[in-house]
Amino acid sequence: MTDRILIARIGAPHGVKGEVRLFPFGEDPDALKRYELTDESGKRRFKVMTLRAAKDHYVARIDGIPDRTAAEALTNTDLFVPRDALPPAEDEDTFYHADLMGLRVEDAAGTALGTVLALHDFGAGDVLEYTPIGGGKTLLLPFTKAAVPVVDLAGGRVVVVPDATPDETPPEDADQQ
Repeated sequence: MTDRILIARIGAPHGVKGEVRLFPFGEDPDALKRYELTDESGKRRFKVMTLRAAKDHYVARIDGIPDRTAAEALTNTDLFVPRDALPPAEDEDTFYHADLMGLRVEDAAGTALGTVLALHDFGAGDVLEYTPIGGGKTLLLPFTKAAVPVVDLAGGRVVVVPDATPDETPPEDADQQ
Protein backbone atom coordinates (compact mmCIF):
# COMPACT_ATOMS: atom_id res chain seq x y z
CA MET A 1 0.00 0.00 0.00
CA THR A 2 1.10 3.54 -0.62
CA ASP A 3 1.15 6.39 1.91
CA ARG A 4 -0.42 8.86 -0.55
CA ILE A 5 -3.49 8.38 -2.73
CA LEU A 6 -4.25 10.15 -6.01
CA ILE A 7 -7.56 11.89 -5.38
CA ALA A 8 -8.00 14.51 -8.13
CA ARG A 9 -6.47 16.13 -11.21
CA ILE A 10 -6.39 19.80 -12.01
CA GLY A 11 -7.51 20.56 -15.54
CA ALA A 12 -7.36 23.71 -17.60
CA PRO A 13 -8.11 27.16 -16.18
CA HIS A 14 -11.72 28.26 -15.87
CA GLY A 15 -12.09 31.93 -16.72
CA VAL A 16 -9.52 34.62 -15.98
CA LYS A 17 -9.68 34.91 -12.18
CA GLY A 18 -7.52 31.91 -11.26
CA GLU A 19 -10.16 29.21 -11.05
CA VAL A 20 -9.41 25.73 -12.42
CA ARG A 21 -11.35 22.78 -13.71
CA LEU A 22 -11.00 19.96 -11.19
CA PHE A 23 -11.63 16.26 -11.76
CA PRO A 24 -12.11 14.42 -8.44
CA PHE A 25 -11.61 10.65 -8.33
CA GLY A 26 -13.42 10.02 -5.04
CA GLU A 27 -17.09 9.73 -4.19
CA ASP A 28 -17.19 12.93 -2.10
CA PRO A 29 -15.74 15.87 -4.06
CA ASP A 30 -16.45 18.28 -1.17
CA ALA A 31 -13.94 16.32 0.92
CA LEU A 32 -11.22 17.93 -1.22
CA LYS A 33 -11.75 21.12 0.78
CA ARG A 34 -10.94 19.27 4.03
CA TYR A 35 -7.78 17.45 2.93
CA GLU A 36 -4.17 18.56 2.89
CA LEU A 37 -3.41 18.03 -0.80
CA THR A 38 0.03 17.73 -2.39
CA ASP A 39 1.52 17.23 -5.81
CA GLU A 40 3.10 13.89 -6.76
CA SER A 41 6.43 14.78 -5.12
CA GLY A 42 4.66 15.67 -1.87
CA LYS A 43 6.51 18.98 -1.74
CA ARG A 44 3.95 21.40 -3.14
CA ARG A 45 0.79 21.83 -1.07
CA PHE A 46 -2.66 22.89 -2.24
CA LYS A 47 -5.77 24.09 -0.43
CA VAL A 48 -9.11 23.99 -2.25
CA MET A 49 -10.94 27.12 -1.09
CA THR A 50 -14.16 26.81 -3.09
CA LEU A 51 -15.65 24.05 -5.21
CA ARG A 52 -18.76 24.00 -7.38
CA ALA A 53 -20.17 21.48 -9.83
CA ALA A 54 -20.01 22.12 -13.55
CA LYS A 55 -21.16 19.96 -16.49
CA ASP A 56 -18.58 17.14 -16.37
CA HIS A 57 -16.12 18.48 -13.81
CA TYR A 58 -15.89 20.85 -10.86
CA VAL A 59 -14.65 24.42 -10.75
CA ALA A 60 -12.27 25.18 -7.90
CA ARG A 61 -10.42 28.10 -6.45
CA ILE A 62 -7.05 27.05 -5.09
CA ASP A 63 -5.39 29.14 -2.39
CA GLY A 64 -2.54 31.23 -3.79
CA ILE A 65 -3.67 31.02 -7.43
CA PRO A 66 -4.69 34.60 -8.24
CA ASP A 67 -5.06 34.59 -12.03
CA ARG A 68 -5.33 32.61 -15.25
CA THR A 69 -1.55 32.47 -15.75
CA ALA A 70 -1.03 30.83 -12.36
CA ALA A 71 -3.95 28.48 -13.06
CA GLU A 72 -2.47 27.48 -16.43
CA ALA A 73 0.74 26.41 -14.70
CA LEU A 74 -1.27 23.84 -12.71
CA THR A 75 -2.90 22.16 -15.71
CA ASN A 76 -2.67 18.35 -15.40
CA THR A 77 -1.31 18.49 -11.86
CA ASP A 78 -2.32 15.39 -9.93
CA LEU A 79 -3.45 15.96 -6.34
CA PHE A 80 -2.67 13.44 -3.61
CA VAL A 81 -3.91 13.03 -0.05
CA PRO A 82 -2.17 11.23 2.82
CA ARG A 83 -3.53 7.69 3.10
CA ASP A 84 -4.30 8.05 6.80
CA ALA A 85 -6.57 11.05 6.08
CA LEU A 86 -8.97 8.91 4.07
CA PRO A 87 -11.83 6.96 5.63
CA PRO A 88 -11.64 3.17 5.60
CA ALA A 89 -13.41 1.38 2.76
CA GLU A 90 -17.14 1.20 3.44
CA ASP A 91 -17.50 -2.49 2.64
CA GLU A 92 -15.59 -5.51 1.39
CA ASP A 93 -16.31 -4.64 -2.24
CA THR A 94 -14.85 -1.12 -2.06
CA PHE A 95 -11.16 -0.55 -2.73
CA TYR A 96 -8.75 2.28 -3.23
CA HIS A 97 -7.22 1.76 -6.67
CA ALA A 98 -3.75 2.34 -5.23
CA ASP A 99 -4.19 -0.70 -2.97
CA LEU A 100 -4.62 -2.96 -5.99
CA MET A 101 -1.46 -1.91 -7.83
CA GLY A 102 1.25 -4.55 -7.63
CA LEU A 103 -0.99 -7.31 -6.28
CA ARG A 104 -0.28 -10.83 -7.51
CA VAL A 105 -2.81 -12.08 -10.09
CA GLU A 106 -3.79 -15.74 -9.70
CA ASP A 107 -6.30 -18.14 -11.17
CA ALA A 108 -8.74 -20.08 -8.96
CA ALA A 109 -6.19 -22.89 -8.49
CA GLY A 110 -3.64 -20.43 -7.10
CA THR A 111 -1.38 -20.41 -10.17
CA ALA A 112 0.38 -17.06 -10.50
CA LEU A 113 -0.59 -15.31 -13.74
CA GLY A 114 0.95 -11.87 -13.32
CA THR A 115 0.84 -8.57 -11.44
CA VAL A 116 -1.82 -5.84 -11.34
CA LEU A 117 -0.55 -2.88 -13.34
CA ALA A 118 -3.53 -0.50 -13.32
CA LEU A 119 -7.24 -0.03 -12.96
CA HIS A 120 -8.88 2.00 -15.72
CA ASP A 121 -12.29 3.55 -16.15
CA PHE A 122 -13.06 4.16 -19.80
CA GLY A 123 -16.70 4.99 -19.05
CA ALA A 124 -18.27 1.53 -19.21
CA GLY A 125 -16.96 0.29 -15.86
CA ASP A 126 -13.59 -0.39 -14.31
CA VAL A 127 -11.07 -2.54 -16.16
CA LEU A 128 -8.20 -4.37 -14.47
CA GLU A 129 -4.92 -4.37 -16.40
CA TYR A 130 -2.23 -6.86 -15.48
CA THR A 131 1.22 -7.78 -16.69
CA PRO A 132 1.52 -11.52 -17.36
CA ILE A 133 4.40 -13.52 -15.89
CA GLY A 134 7.14 -13.67 -18.48
CA GLY A 135 6.16 -10.32 -19.97
CA GLY A 136 4.36 -9.72 -23.23
CA LYS A 137 1.25 -7.67 -23.84
CA THR A 138 -0.69 -6.63 -20.78
CA LEU A 139 -4.11 -8.18 -20.36
CA LEU A 140 -7.37 -6.42 -19.56
CA LEU A 141 -10.32 -7.88 -17.67
CA PRO A 142 -13.53 -6.25 -16.55
CA PHE A 143 -13.24 -5.46 -12.84
CA THR A 144 -16.42 -7.35 -11.99
CA LYS A 145 -17.23 -10.16 -9.55
CA ALA A 146 -17.45 -12.57 -12.52
CA ALA A 147 -13.94 -11.80 -13.83
CA VAL A 148 -12.27 -10.90 -10.51
CA PRO A 149 -14.15 -12.88 -7.85
CA VAL A 150 -11.56 -12.42 -5.08
CA VAL A 151 -9.63 -9.35 -3.96
CA ASP A 152 -7.44 -10.34 -1.01
CA LEU A 153 -5.56 -7.21 0.07
CA ALA A 154 -4.14 -8.87 3.18
CA GLY A 155 -2.88 -11.79 1.09
CA GLY A 156 -1.54 -9.48 -1.63
CA ARG A 157 -3.49 -11.12 -4.44
CA VAL A 158 -6.48 -11.02 -6.72
CA VAL A 159 -8.07 -14.11 -8.23
CA VAL A 160 -9.18 -13.79 -11.82
CA VAL A 161 -11.19 -15.93 -14.20
CA PRO A 162 -8.96 -15.88 -17.29
CA ASP A 163 -11.72 -17.05 -19.63
CA ALA A 164 -13.77 -13.96 -18.78
CA THR A 165 -12.61 -12.77 -22.20
CA PRO A 166 -9.44 -10.79 -21.54
CA ASP A 167 -8.89 -8.04 -24.07
CA GLU A 168 -5.32 -7.51 -25.28
CA THR A 169 -6.13 -4.09 -26.71
CA PRO A 170 -3.98 -1.40 -25.04
CA PRO A 171 -5.72 1.40 -23.17
CA GLU A 172 -6.77 4.36 -25.32
CA ASP A 173 -4.03 6.57 -23.90
CA ALA A 174 -1.24 4.02 -24.42
CA ASP A 175 1.50 4.88 -26.90
CA GLN A 176 0.88 3.24 -30.25
CA GLN A 177 3.96 1.81 -31.94
